[in-house]
Amino acid sequence: MADAAVESAIANWGPRFTAQGVDPGDFSRVTAGIERWEDWLDAWCANGDLHAELATEAAGRGFDRTAGESWVRAAVSYHFGKFVWMLDMDRHYAAADKSIAAMSNALRLLDPSSERIEIPFDGGAMVGNLRRPAGVDRPPLVLLIAGLDSTKEEFFWVEETLLARGLATFSLDGPGQGETGRVLHIRPDFEAPTAAVLDLLSQRDDLDGDRVGLLGVSLGGYYGARAAAFEPRIRAAVVCGGCYEYGPLMPTRAEHSLATFMHGCGVSTKEEAFAVADRMTLQGVAEQIRQPMIVVFGKRDRLVPWQHAERVASEAPNAELWMFDEGNHVCMNMPYRWRPQAADWLADHL
Repeated sequence: MADAAVESAIANWGPRFTAQGVDPGDFSRVTAGIERWEDWLDAWCANGDLHAELATEAAGRGFDRTAGESWVRAAVSYHFGKFVWMLDMDRHYAAADKSIAAMSNALRLLDPSSERIEIPFDGGAMVGNLRRPAGVDRPPLVLLIAGLDSTKEEFFWVEETLLARGLATFSLDGPGQGETGRVLHIRPDFEAPTAAVLDLLSQRDDLDGDRVGLLGVSLGGYYGARAAAFEPRIRAAVVCGGCYEYGPLMPTRAEHSLATFMHGCGVSTKEEAFAVADRMTLQGVAEQIRQPMIVVFGKRDRLVPWQHAERVASEAPNAELWMFDEGNHVCMNMPYRWRPQAADWLADHL
């Protein structure tokens, strides 16, 4: 019988894993063999190794698309092995490195225009993947903003949806996220890293810096709303599963989620983490979001009460609320109900 942490993971994360690229059969098979949380990372890394072997075999036979798609499955398997697994940080980072390398291999084979970009910020550097749609001269750009435990490696299929509509994408590991989180800690004022990203990308000749939007998910929904409020270069925004204020939610967080937040903040005590969370609020901020904005939310969200979304949408002057009664956190159980539609909306506004 699986322990409580594994049972919670299986009950809550299946839709997210499969929506982001894990094969449903893999999710069932891998999780069925895990009884202890301590074994979670190794099981998912073994699944990543399986797909990495398939990728290498396909590439050796000249089947680059099959190889690239296998590398995507490897990348998300490694990612979901370590994403909230904080029991041994050396092993956590080793899995993260394998995820980053696997996604780099995938993009090399599937999208030759992709580009890894490092952006100096606050004494360190943020890292992101830029992708441009084929055959489009100076396309609009959509910033993809991850949440507490997601990273740029989780965004491949979201990128594909936007690229198909003529939009370039920049998937960002911001402060406290992914590989950037190794050198920079969580920033409640996410408008600051957003400005640094736009300062660099808006100067490129192969992007239209006057047509920039964003899509933020989970805690990235808060980050995205915050960025839009203070950054006029953002012309349209979609935020999904974000909170209005983070502080009141912290006491109810599971231990692995709290450990992930503490790590992202670079703190060693719960009290320090709560102090950072208390600064993460849209009070007095949401009313400054003048851009068109879609607020996407699911009423069955177990992490953020749906009233947070209603408050964001009611205070932002040009916001529209897409509330789904059956949706879970980030509506991962029904991505077909909002991802393509949000991509259409962004393409229309940009």
